Amino acid sequence: MFGPCYSGALLAFEAQKVMGLRLVKLAWGGLEAQAEAHLMVTEKVSAALEAAGTLLTGGSPDTVIARYREHVAANTMRLSAPADGRF
Repeated sequence: MFGPCYSGALLAFEAQKVMGLRLVKLAWGGLEAQAEAHLMVTEKVSAALEAAGTLLTGGSPDTVIARYREHVAANTMRLSAPADGRF
């Protein structure tokens, strides 16, 4: 409705929470931090390839931003969950 600028701004704000949650996890160190670092890089490469594919097949920037926001929301949920898996 508001275009890619508004959606992009929302994405930036939402991504800040994920970055904070990841920094905490990485700061604790250990095997979980290593796994998170690996997952983070893997997700970023995968998301970039997905975005490029969307744009190359005629998708709009709005579509790419909406998909990135889905990834960010999923990461927020995953990183916010307690270590024992219960909410």
